[in-house]
Amino acid sequence: MISVSKNPGPSAWNDLLPEREPLPSLSSTLTSDWLIVGAGFAGLSAARRVQQEAPNDSIVILDAQGLASGPAGRNSGFMIDLPHDLASDDYGGQIENDREAITQNRYAINFAKETVEALQLPKECFKEIGKINGAATAKGMRHNHDYGKHLSKLGEKYEYLDANSMKDITGTNYYDGGLFTPGTVMIQPALYIRSLGEKILSNRVRLYESSPVEELNKVGSDWQAKTPKGVITASKVILAVNGNIENFGYFKNSLLHVYTYGSITQKLTPEEIKSLGGRKEWGLTPADPLGSTVRRICGTGGDRIVIRNRFTYEPKMSPRKSVIEKVYRTHIKSFSDRFPMLKDIKLMQTWGGHLTLSRNNVAAFGEIKPGLFAACCQNGLGTVKGTLHGLAAADLAMGKKTALVEQLLNNPKPKKLPFKPLTKIAVSSRIKLGELLAGKEL
Repeated sequence: MISVSKNPGPSAWNDLLPEREPLPSLSSTLTSDWLIVGAGFAGLSAARRVQQEAPNDSIVILDAQGLASGPAGRNSGFMIDLPHDLASDDYGGQIENDREAITQNRYAINFAKETVEALQLPKECFKEIGKINGAATAKGMRHNHDYGKHLSKLGEKYEYLDANSMKDITGTNYYDGGLFTPGTVMIQPALYIRSLGEKILSNRVRLYESSPVEELNKVGSDWQAKTPKGVITASKVILAVNGNIENFGYFKNSLLHVYTYGSITQKLTPEEIKSLGGRKEWGLTPADPLGSTVRRICGTGGDRIVIRNRFTYEPKMSPRKSVIEKVYRTHIKSFSDRFPMLKDIKLMQTWGGHLTLSRNNVAAFGEIKPGLFAACCQNGLGTVKGTLHGLAAADLAMGKKTALVEQLLNNPKPKKLPFKPLTKIAVSSRIKLGELLAGKEL
């Protein structure tokens, strides 16, 4: 039996959207040219690529939950083009690596943009408005300054923002300054995934929700997957399940399972919007990597603020309820510190989402057995890296040796982790220390 990771709390981005008729679950025996397991950014991007390049092939997509109910609908909605580890101590040796990463990230973003336009997905799900690295401390300001120098070496555009500019944008005087970069796309992740999943359906592409794969076995030259009520046989399979690939028996003891948490406010009233001021839409990542990501959104579901912080190491892929309760208290403080003018606003929902990391920051990618391909381990950048890895896995499976495929295949495999109890102590301690050192950035 193949288990599935658990994501606590509601899929809040999904809850902002109108209810929809769920797609059916798999309840029969099928054959298909392709089976794609996972209907997130990686899985749907892979399906779209195959649909474009091999239009006569049949494709079946299975998702254990509903569209955008899992991690794909629980992120903060940043498709980031630039490297943004502002705590790096060695920018000097990163130039060529960063240029390659930027090219890859923009390739994924351009694919998403072309897909939105070609399939006429809602404009609300994909907005090219850039992002800010917000700094609330002197250390954060130094990080931003160092990052700006690195971006200059890369030939990338950016703009320093002072405290007044930050207040003009965000409505709060919490931030000492910021660094704006124009290439990030802000998405409504649930709307993007739901719309893409529904738009690619055809007589050659079928998607089944609530259809977890319980067994996956080689049968002759094909692969056979069993769900609770159905069976599908396919010649090529792409596993686009991120950290759940360990539950399929691959990359065992090589992946770190971390959860991060978000909260969203109730809908702001006209009076509260006036009291807040600032722009109607913006996105802010913290100058400290363990600080708070903040977004203001305006669209379906109203004008709201999203805040995301706190990380926990969850090797069993199932956070406890008590974790959410502690996170909620942190979110309340982080929100009220930033937006004292909204003291009566409540955080409507709090949720958690599964991130998968490797020690050496590489993907779990490639042909892991004949006809079986992996597009997993996005290292905390699920929107852009998931898209990228899905595209590359589809190209690899179709025999297309693109530059992207070659780059990913040339990367080392994820490093093995130390003895499990030692890993848990080391990772949990590092997270706790990092959050403590983040100070006001949290």
